[in-house]
Amino acid sequence: MTLAQPEQGGLLPERLAPLRGGLATTACMETIQVGYLHAVAAAAGCSLAQPFPDNGIDWHVSHIAPGHAVDDEVTIKVQLKCTYQIAPRPPGASFSFTLDNEHLVKLARTPVSVHKILVVMLVPRTPEEWLRASHDRLELRHCCYWINLAGHRVTGKRRTTVRIPTTRIFDDRALCEIMTRVGVGGRP
Repeated sequence: MTLAQPEQGGLLPERLAPLRGGLATTACMETIQVGYLHAVAAAAGCSLAQPFPDNGIDWHVSHIAPGHAVDDEVTIKVQLKCTYQIAPRPPGASFSFTLDNEHLVKLARTPVSVHKILVVMLVPRTPEEWLRASHDRLELRHCCYWINLAGHRVTGKRRTTVRIPTTRIFDDRALCEIMTRVGVGGRP
């Protein structure tokens, strides 16, 4: 008995590349990072809300649990960024990411009533490498990393470079841990 194998790439012969749409690469990058956030939030049992207008913050993520100290629901604000200019799996303990000072000031404000984090997704340069599907998984390539920039100083004239730890992979466990810390009155 043989198992059916998935068709690779749909109906076209493998030697032909699929005809991708003409949407700008940056728009596609924005869409894939939102898909990543949705998957992480779903696995963590969180809800998402998109503020309108966004005013520099892309998403509000909420987590309901009886262990939260002040309220049973905790919310954080998330700013998403996506780049192919930093190679996936960056070597070392951190990588550099440059933000417009206007964005940094918003993310670095302290004290706050609702904590904010920056989530940066690193993707391969070509969209053909962003996604892989098989019977047992859907892989989004490559990874999101997160950082709390509260208190970070602006150092450049228009843009400031921040260091993002490679140990801070943004996944469902990391999101649950962030929400647990915030839920007891701590920082992300």
